[in-house]
Amino acid sequence: MENKILYLNDLYDYYGNLLTSKQQEYFEDYYLNNLTLSEIAENNNISRNAIHKQIKDAESKLEMFEENLKLLEKRKQIEKLIKDLDKNLKEQIEELI
Repeated sequence: MENKILYLNDLYDYYGNLLTSKQQEYFEDYYLNNLTLSEIAENNNISRNAIHKQIKDAESKLEMFEENLKLLEKRKQIEKLIKDLDKNLKEQIEELI
């Protein structure tokens, strides 16, 4: 489960701006601020099920974006390629990715 959370957070770093503002808010509350679904629902005056659905929709969108664009996968491939490069060059490349 922890690996999935890390994966979703990585995807959010890349694609979070493509989600609706509400999906961003709920995703951040749930995954980054560690609020429960009930807490988020109470804070927003909507049902727990509505929050759950929005978060699941956000997760699906993030995974769909990665499936199509593969930005996270490409970053990991680049990181493997540059791991043995000169430190200065490696740092320059990492700033770009």
